[in-house]
Amino acid sequence: MGLVAGLIAGTAFAAPALLATEPVDDTTTAGIAARLPQTASDPTLSNARLRPGVYPAQPVPPEFAIGPESSETAPLDWSVGLRGTYLNSNGTGSFVTHLLPRFTYTHAGGIATIVVDGSADIAKTGGQNLPTLASGGLTISGSASTDSVTTASVSANIGLSQDLPGTAGLSPSIVTPPQIFTGGAEFGVTRQFGKFNVGIGAGLDRTVYGPTERTDTGLTDNAEQNYWAASANLRLGYQITPIFEVFGEGEVQRDIFDVPTASLGTYPNATNRSLRAGIAGKWNDIWSASASVGIGERVFDEATLGAIRAQLYGAEVSYTPDSTVKLTAGLETALAPAGADNPGNARIQYTAFTNAQYTVNTWLRLRASADWSQSELVGTGTTERRLGLGAGADYVFNAHTSLNADYGYGNTDNSNGNTQTHQVSLGVTITR
Repeated sequence: MGLVAGLIAGTAFAAPALLATEPVDDTTTAGIAARLPQTASDPTLSNARLRPGVYPAQPVPPEFAIGPESSETAPLDWSVGLRGTYLNSNGTGSFVTHLLPRFTYTHAGGIATIVVDGSADIAKTGGQNLPTLASGGLTISGSASTDSVTTASVSANIGLSQDLPGTAGLSPSIVTPPQIFTGGAEFGVTRQFGKFNVGIGAGLDRTVYGPTERTDTGLTDNAEQNYWAASANLRLGYQITPIFEVFGEGEVQRDIFDVPTASLGTYPNATNRSLRAGIAGKWNDIWSASASVGIGERVFDEATLGAIRAQLYGAEVSYTPDSTVKLTAGLETALAPAGADNPGNARIQYTAFTNAQYTVNTWLRLRASADWSQSELVGTGTTERRLGLGAGADYVFNAHTSLNADYGYGNTDNSNGNTQTHQVSLGVTITR
């Protein structure tokens, strides 16, 4: 039952993310967290990878790793990390200091479990007088079992992200990238009918872009990219064996923009539809896997914009033979708006990723990851390609303090040219 509920719950919230509505910076804490190893029991993190703008990069964790896991649980858990990062991009070097606070509060009641999670990335570059809030977010989620075969879940979130000046992949004419404000709420219910499993979900999201300061055009207002997105999804699964389940799922999403675009003079409102089928399985806690294929369509209200169709591929495999080894690999597809400072009517993005983690002993953990993505900016005939490779290590001094080091390589190829980056990070984390 835990597998069935987990798979359905993961899909119930994964479907809105398939046609995701929240662009996220891949160099911020939130964007980097989207690429860390995740499991099907954490749909919120898994969905983050499908947001437009999330691209491969070096595997720097959002907060530095801590010592060996403890079976002791506490309602409030927190950590504060301080990281120094040297970035060399096409021969130009810069140094950034990051302060990374994070907290999680868990209330496990007799009826419902409620989790409150918050994090921030406060960054300061050498050329700034004041620090910048590169990213921050707050999420409240809850789940409850109304009976032995029915589970309901609800979540709400707010977030903010902003690229730092000189971020790899940005146009060189951008002096101050826009702030991106996001917020949303989701609700889902799963129920088991014998060997059949049914999940339904609904969500409402809001995305608001701040202005962009450029050297070529001055201050650019991005209000035409602000929009609301409402979605509904349905999933039906059948447990063919205790291990394997076949499933089908569909979603409808409606995007409503605030103002008409300057280039067309009309609202780029659109309806997204997706349908996919697949198989999922899990063997104890050692491995889990899923694979699906389908089709997605984005139909604009404006007849001149027409419709966009794309094949949707999804797969993820997780292997954990024991507590010291964790391996994850996957493939994902996203169909979404192009986002601020990007040409085109929409973005079709394919992403492949892999993560590995090995705990050598109680005081040393090693990490590695690789990511690749290709995005097509529909209506422009241009594509973006990104590759990220990285490795890191966490050295634990005691139960509350750890030293963390990372190296990453990134290659970005888009309309702004080719950018190659090398990043070295060293930091310390203090935890509860």
